[in-house]
Amino acid sequence: MTDRFRQALKERVLLADGAMGTEFYRRGVFINRCYDALNVSSPDLVAEIHEDYVGAGADIITTNTYGAERLRLAQHGLEDQLADINRAGVALARQAAGTTHFVAGSMGPLPLKIQPSGPISAVVARQTYTEQAALLIDAGVDLVVLETFRQLSMLKEAVEAVRQVSSEIAIVASFAFKPMRHYFVGPTPEEVARAVTSWGVDVLGTNCVNGPSVMLDIVERLGSASQIPLSVMPNAGTPEQVDGRTLYLASPEYMAEYARRYVQAGVQLVGGCCGTTPEMIREMRSFLQSVEPGRRRISVQVKSGPKVQPMEPIPVKERSRWGARMGSGFAVSVELDAPRGLDPSKSIEGAKLLAENGIEAVNIADGPRATARMSALALGLRVRQEADIDVIVHYCCRDRNILGMQMDLLGAHALGIDNILCVTGDPPKMGNYPEATAVFDLDSVELVRGVANLNRGIDFGGDPIGAQTKFVVGCGNNPGFEPLDREVDKFRRKLQAGAEFTFSQPLYDPRLLEQFLAAIAGFRKIPFFVGILPLASAKNAEFLHNEVPGMQIPKDIRSRMGSASSREAQRTEGLRIAAEALRHARSLDQISGAYIFPPFGRYSAVLEVMNLAENITTV
Repeated sequence: MTDRFRQALKERVLLADGAMGTEFYRRGVFINRCYDALNVSSPDLVAEIHEDYVGAGADIITTNTYGAERLRLAQHGLEDQLADINRAGVALARQAAGTTHFVAGSMGPLPLKIQPSGPISAVVARQTYTEQAALLIDAGVDLVVLETFRQLSMLKEAVEAVRQVSSEIAIVASFAFKPMRHYFVGPTPEEVARAVTSWGVDVLGTNCVNGPSVMLDIVERLGSASQIPLSVMPNAGTPEQVDGRTLYLASPEYMAEYARRYVQAGVQLVGGCCGTTPEMIREMRSFLQSVEPGRRRISVQVKSGPKVQPMEPIPVKERSRWGARMGSGFAVSVELDAPRGLDPSKSIEGAKLLAENGIEAVNIADGPRATARMSALALGLRVRQEADIDVIVHYCCRDRNILGMQMDLLGAHALGIDNILCVTGDPPKMGNYPEATAVFDLDSVELVRGVANLNRGIDFGGDPIGAQTKFVVGCGNNPGFEPLDREVDKFRRKLQAGAEFTFSQPLYDPRLLEQFLAAIAGFRKIPFFVGILPLASAKNAEFLHNEVPGMQIPKDIRSRMGSASSREAQRTEGLRIAAEALRHARSLDQISGAYIFPPFGRYSAVLEVMNLAENITTV
């Protein structure tokens, strides 16, 4: 299972469980108890918590053995139960985890520091950790988590003790930092990263002490100083005393939003520490699926066997006007805003205006930022009926199970909607119905594969449908995503699944685009359309940079917007910046066109950008 854990870590973001100690406290166990001993004295309670975390969507279940080493158990007179407590801890976690989830053996810091800062010798520390590690590994954990360490030398002894027992077991080394206003009490993230890098651990991370916001800065600093995969497990905010009880009051939504930000910062293993509940882990799972859905999903593939005879897809140029146009000179598609209510007239008039001015296509987002709008498929049909312009409909995985997706797509084909952009979709908590349930049966890669199979006459389950669709299959990409290699790998998988064109996130830094194009230079070539979003104001630029996932507005661009003297001057500067981006895109051989967003639904602004790009003298 250790090898499977390492492979999973390469393939997707893993979600660990949350707190054990504060969860025991929340469920009525007083703090004067030895929580590790509950493995023996109250196994049903321990099992219940593990099962709640499995049900919430955690990939990793951590054993209730954080303090189950000889020195801490001796404080409760329980050192003679050392073996029983550790073995029971692993058995209870494995019972809940089964064979589909990973079991992490938890080992925490010793009760006192090691010499010269404390009374415990390095020899005793090594012996203590070796003893516990041997019990956990022998009982069958898939990995060992060394968590909440505050002394670097103690963490090193723990790592070497685990390695002394097993050279193969995966290790997560997690440090508990204590930042003050302008400095750290103890080592800095950079110092820890530089030290741990040479120790042969699989994951470097941080947990406990700090809430989500502070943790984001810490993990970014860890990542800047080391190439080891990162983990982060924050507390659920700062504890407060309420009616004599210590409570953590961060909301599940707050924890989940930061989980997503951690992944965008390059973290590969996310979980929670003190105060984190199964409800929070459930919410984190939902948000993480919008960034990189887990691979434990319905697989969309063609079945082998004599019954299935995949058809040869219709040539792209014969499927739609967009299919015939893309790749033949620089083409432009403009995003059409679906109405929040019943009247689509503004969108339809916008499409007519764009068609009259030579725009090749409009694309319609599918509930962008999880807001409830008119169905993109319905608006797409109205536009096709009333405007002479091709339509690209975004289709996201958030709202529909695999049954609903296939029904929608077969219906779209029947209605003549032939261009589909496959996207994962933002989580509902971002939008105006935060209580809505996210589905995510598939991610964007699997949806691309499913639509490509429909073009071969095969449904999502691998069965023939008697004919074939003629969708032009698109996907998204984000050249500004960090780490870049993960986005490049995901784009590669979309190409392998059958993507035939791609739209990028809006870009303001030409270097990000050129870096991404260089990284995918060896991949199968498909038409690439650069996202361009004119900035409406300095405030708009700051919002997009700080609040919209995946958006990066360079400091010099934000400064240009802020230096404009009035709101109208800022609008003009935003159009000029967009025109510069469009002009730059036109100069690149790898670029087939642009995907332009009308700022706040002003379609005339798109035409202004295009005119500026033609006439601008400096870029």
